[in-house]
Amino acid sequence: MTLPLPSYFTDFLKEIRPTPAQRADMINGHSKLKERLESDKELKTGFVSIFLQGSYKRRTAVRPKDGKRADVDLIVVTRMKESEFTPVEAMACFKPFLEKHYKGKYRQQGRSFGIEMSTVEMDLVITAAPVEAEAGVYSSFSKSEDILRLDEDETQPIVKTASDGTPQWKTEPLRIPDRDLGTWQDTHPLVQLSWTSQKNARCSGHFVNVVKALKWWRLVHASELPDRPKSYPLEHLIGNCCPDGISSVAEGVVRTLERFSQRYAFHAANNQAPYAPDRGVDQNVLARIDGEDFAKFHTQVVAAAKTARKAFEAPDVQTAAPLWRELFGDKFPQAPGGGSSTKVGFTSHEGGPGVVSSSRFA
Repeated sequence: MTLPLPSYFTDFLKEIRPTPAQRADMINGHSKLKERLESDKELKTGFVSIFLQGSYKRRTAVRPKDGKRADVDLIVVTRMKESEFTPVEAMACFKPFLEKHYKGKYRQQGRSFGIEMSTVEMDLVITAAPVEAEAGVYSSFSKSEDILRLDEDETQPIVKTASDGTPQWKTEPLRIPDRDLGTWQDTHPLVQLSWTSQKNARCSGHFVNVVKALKWWRLVHASELPDRPKSYPLEHLIGNCCPDGISSVAEGVVRTLERFSQRYAFHAANNQAPYAPDRGVDQNVLARIDGEDFAKFHTQVVAAAKTARKAFEAPDVQTAAPLWRELFGDKFPQAPGGGSSTKVGFTSHEGGPGVVSSSRFA
């Protein structure tokens, strides 16, 4: 019989999402950057579109931990042709702008510029001109894009669709400069957004919260884990392993960890990182991950999967909550009578009865 236990995941997720103040800072940071770009006399005529990307836009961002800054990605689709500009030359076009507005606060990275503000870190990503047929798509996407609200509804589509139901992106990727390799490479940010939106719908709105929970697990256990995978590569792997049709975040966490353990066992045993093509393009998102590091990460995932399964099938909240807290730290509510000042949230059970086991928590 399924136990009528209150779900603490709703309260846990509130504690690991960016705070309203942090989200306001993120909105202010990217809005001001976009406004400055669109007002720059030297650059603005060369833009097709400017739009948000990254975990903030995909609704998979978690609260910064240990003094880190919130992160926002802004993509600038330019009219530059890769046949006329090398990656170094393309990025150099933006340096006068950055010197004017963000002097001493920016750094050039392999594929973008990082801009460090007091509470926000922004990635400015430059791409080469799309084919002529695509230019209108990216331009209209920019104009129709809403600023994310502080009270976002994670069950709503991440990417809007046109009136005929066709997603507002097509098949052509953008081209991004890789300074380190000296080449232009494919990227398809709108496919990433659309894929996440569709996956979230197939998971009844729980997928983005499974990603948040497992990103937080990674932050809590950072000292035990190799430096990579994290950020988008980690989110990509979670997407590969999270089953469709999950009925709660707890179920998604358990089954994702277990599927990860099984799916990548061979790679880990052979100290190999798997090949994981990005959404919409044939670029390996794990290309910079060392095989030995992946094997170490896999070992920790296997251990986490066992703990999550025990928590999920625990007979009562007093047994389950400490196990979830072992995974997620003190942001996860403690059971009543646990002897801690941590506030317990008694919110309604999320997701309804599960299908994984006959007794479960959350």
